Amino acid sequence: MKRHKQFFQRLGAAAFWLAVWQCAAMAVGQEVFLVSPVQAVRTLLQLLPQAEFWQRVGFSSGRILLGFGLGVAVSIVLAVAAQAWHTADVLLAPVLQLVKATPVASFIILALVWVRGASLSVLISFLMVLPVLYGAVRTGIQSADPQLLEMTKGRRLRAVWLPAVLPAFRQGCSVALGICWKSGVAAEVIGLPNGSIGDALYRAKITLSTGELFAWTFVIILLSAGFEKLFLLLLDCVTRAVTGEVPQC
Repeated sequence: MKRHKQFFQRLGAAAFWLAVWQCAAMAVGQEVFLVSPVQAVRTLLQLLPQAEFWQRVGFSSGRILLGFGLGVAVSIVLAVAAQAWHTADVLLAPVLQLVKATPVASFIILALVWVRGASLSVLISFLMVLPVLYGAVRTGIQSADPQLLEMTKGRRLRAVWLPAVLPAFRQGCSVALGICWKSGVAAEVIGLPNGSIGDALYRAKITLSTGELFAWTFVIILLSAGFEKLFLLLLDCVTRAVTGEVPQC
């Protein structure tokens, strides 16, 4: 019952803002500046049957998710190393702080010196999610009950570390996936690799195709939300297998 109530509340909120958008588009009266939600959806439906549309989705999704996957793997390794060795913790702290503080655009422009445009979104996605996931894993490790750590090493991973780390890691992934898509597409808009979503956004901008601009923005939002839900669902299955519980959303 509670879930149904939340669903209808979210649906009502979405309907409200769509109505605001529609009223704003009607008030502006110029589609080159602001298209209506109906026109944006119509443009999206025109893009869907095109092979080029799905090629762009596959191109960008593969590279952005590769960057996320690398971020997951490297952040876990670095977090464990920092927890085990104080020297690693000291050495990693300024680097990760630098990554967190540096604007995404600066990283993108600097990275273009060393990598091709087609690989840029992989690198930028990786860099943006690394400090988020590293911090989440460290928080989870540090939250482990010290008394339970007296268990034998064979039982520590399943009984102590994973139940402590997985909830924090889940929350970190929820945040990191959104950052990953935004930064990855931003890298494509600047690097302009052929066949990417970022390239399509840039082309829509320079040709003043506002309907396509909004349609591709819809696609990015849907892809980000969809992959987030799928990944968290898989993570919940792992958590259930390990701890017998599913973390609260």
